[in-house]
Amino acid sequence: MTRPALEVQAVIDLASAHFPPLGTEMTDIAEVRAFFAARPRPPVTPLPVARVTDEDADGVPVRVYDPGVHENAPVILYCHGGGFVLCDLESHDGFCRVLALATGATVVSVDYRRAPEHPFPAAPEDAYTALLWAAEAFPDRRIAVAGDSAGANLATVLTLLARDRGGPRIVCQALYYPMLDPTRSRPSYGENGQGYFLTSDHLRWYWDGYLPDPVDRTDPRAAPLAGADLSGLPPAHVVTAGFDPLRDEGLAYAAALTAAGVPVEAHHYAGMFHGFLTMAADGLPDQAEARATAFGFLRAALDPH
Repeated sequence: MTRPALEVQAVIDLASAHFPPLGTEMTDIAEVRAFFAARPRPPVTPLPVARVTDEDADGVPVRVYDPGVHENAPVILYCHGGGFVLCDLESHDGFCRVLALATGATVVSVDYRRAPEHPFPAAPEDAYTALLWAAEAFPDRRIAVAGDSAGANLATVLTLLARDRGGPRIVCQALYYPMLDPTRSRPSYGENGQGYFLTSDHLRWYWDGYLPDPVDRTDPRAAPLAGADLSGLPPAHVVTAGFDPLRDEGLAYAAALTAAGVPVEAHHYAGMFHGFLTMAADGLPDQAEARATAFGFLRAALDPH
């Protein structure tokens, strides 16, 4: 069986050592979040962005990163990952700074309500509220949606909601190793369910917290692979990783979008693992290339010319 390169495995092992054992010996959400908040982090000086403000988007907290490139910069609405349960504005602050500087766009990071206290549909409804706010706060700007893992689920669900509710217009969607299928039945779960940072136990625990009502597991707003009509959605950039339990659902979603007539750029990094693109890790193979390609897609899609 193929294994990650030694330098990649070292990053996986370090990340795993400082991550709570979800769904096994640790299940209490307060304990999990306390463990997560207290995990050691290397000291990092935030990248300077011209203007960073915390705003109230009609009841949904958001953080706005303005790189100061020009007055009418396009907008990227960003939804963070964390299984709908973990992470927040702080956990993804570094990546949102990188994203704003690399694309020249104003990034709006959404602090949606998290499960299990606020199960589905709280997260997508909060994200949609933030999208409406962004369209009003930045009128006549081109808007993209993006996210990683569970946030990529929310990003693509936003394209469904915007299509079906009459707007706002979204010009593209960027989906980084999306978490889309609560059945957890695809082969990559068996192949990559242990030993590569994100585990099958984590994912079971995440989905159980997010979708406690079994009927919601076939709702396209929660599970876009569950027979959703994907026609008429904006062009997509989909990133998948070889050593990721979510690999196969990301690949399947890219194929489903293509079959529905949606233009898709699918980029698979066979030697990488879940979280590699958004993770703060020096010298991680493929990260620089993956970021350059992802940011290039957004720049091109958001360019009005």
